[in-house]
Order: sequence, then structure tokens, then C-alpha cells
Amino acid sequence: MSAHNHVEGHLPHEPEKATLEARNKILGFWLFLGAEVVLFGTLFAAFLALRHNIGDGPTAAELFQLPMIFGATMILLTSSLTSVFAVQAMHRHNKKSMVAWLVITVLLGLGFLGLEIYEFWHYASEGHRFSTSAFSSSFYTLVGFHGAHVAFGVLWISLVIGQVFKKGLTVVTAPKVYISAMYWHFIDVVWVFIFTVVYLMGKVAG
Repeated sequence: MSAHNHVEGHLPHEPEKATLEARNKILGFWLFLGAEVVLFGTLFAAFLALRHNIGDGPTAAELFQLPMIFGATMILLTSSLTSVFAVQAMHRHNKKSMVAWLVITVLLGLGFLGLEIYEFWHYASEGHRFSTSAFSSSFYTLVGFHGAHVAFGVLWISLVIGQVFKKGLTVVTAPKVYISAMYWHFIDVVWVFIFTVVYLMGKVAG
């Protein structure tokens, strides 16, 4: 049976793995995530090496506002949960519920980005700009690089929602939903490391 013969009413339980092409795409995406881990690992290593080189700028302890960062973390972790609900709805072949959860995921992602933009603006007004010190450069590179991934994820999931509206839930669109959710989980896990290594350690170590 061809991919196009799998309509919404006749989908397998895990439509994202129904075709060999889809399974290959998922495998390929795992390899891509492996490369991303190496990239983020390099940025974390650079940050840890440079975080005490503050020059004339403020220290991490003076700068970071943990309540706001904790709020942003909760928003992102909640969005990870809503993307899980979206995949579960897909396995039930409930397109309406799946799309609703994906929309909520996108809105939470936008909320996180809004807080991060405000955070960067606030830091810049406190004298913590990209070129202030090695600490500030490594901070903005790492956290900004993650923020760019969140923005890309928001755009990606939005495009997937559009495709599902246009083509329905099929063995062609299901892998796209699944892989975009995998990507979203990955950037959420990276943020947990950023929250711990950058913000918590920054506050404790001063």
C-alpha cells in the first residue's frame, strides 16, 4: 500500500514509523541531533572556560534574575509536555487535539522567546553587552544560539501545523510532527543544562 493510500481513518498506531522512508528520516534526525550535541558541548566548554573573565562588566551573581529565568524554564518544560500530548493525540489519530497541542507548544515557545529578549535587553542596559568581556561573549553565544534554535523550532512546528491542515494526518505528515517534537525535546534538554550550568552555577559561584 502506498503512502497516499493511508488516510486518517486507516492509519497505523504509530503513523510516523509506518514507512521505511519515515523510519530512515527519524534515524537521520538522531544523527543530526548527535552533531548538535557536539556543537552545544563545544559552546558549554567555551563558556565554562571563560565565565570568570568578566573584565569591567557585572558578575553573573549581580546580573542573573533567577525568578524570571525559572519562569522561562517552566514555560519551556511545559511546552515539552504539550508536544508529548500532541504526539499521543497523533497516535490516537485525533488530528484536532494534536493540532491544538502543537499550537499551545508554539505559543509557549513564543512566550519563552519574549522573556529571553527582555532578559538580553535588561542585561545590555546593565552593561553586559556581547563585547563587554569574554564572559559576556561566551554567554550570549551559548544562550543566544539556543534561543535561535527555539525560534527555528517555533517556525518549524508552525509550518508542520500548516501542512497537517492542508494535507491531513497521513504517513507523510506524521513523521514531520514526530521529528519536530523530537527537536523540541532536544532544545528543552539543552535549556535544562543551560539553566544549571550558566544560571545556577553563576549565582552560586558568583
